[in-house]
Amino acid sequence: MSEPQVVTCPSCGQKTRVRSAADGVPHCPKCSRALPWLTEAGTADFSAVAENSPIPVLIDFWAPWCAPCRIVAPAVAELSQERAGELKVVKVNTDLAPAIQERFGIRGIPTLLLMEGAKERDRVTGALNLNALRQWVEQRVPAHSPH
Repeated sequence: MSEPQVVTCPSCGQKTRVRSAADGVPHCPKCSRALPWLTEAGTADFSAVAENSPIPVLIDFWAPWCAPCRIVAPAVAELSQERAGELKVVKVNTDLAPAIQERFGIRGIPTLLLMEGAKERDRVTGALNLNALRQWVEQRVPAHSPH
């Protein structure tokens, strides 16, 4: 299982450890706001991290040598901030997890896949900018009203 990551609350600045897999959405212990949930998964923990998520998951299939993957990474990270509490973002390095890449039939990267309840809802291949990615996700996972 991946080590917990330290996440800074966008509302109050509190630093909190967030586990890759959890039964509920991570919240700030200081102000109680939902925290961005951006993590990584590999072959060993993919099921626990992505398929058993309590909220919809955006999976980013990428590799370190892939220039378009590096272009889309900031948009994916920003979306995890914007949709904190509503969307979990899981990055899968296809070089380190070829079995997951094969299982999902990933032929090109970056491929972004939306999963809910362990079922694939949709996917898109290519480096979307933040606005295009936001719109693509919004059409498939509507945002809740502001907190």
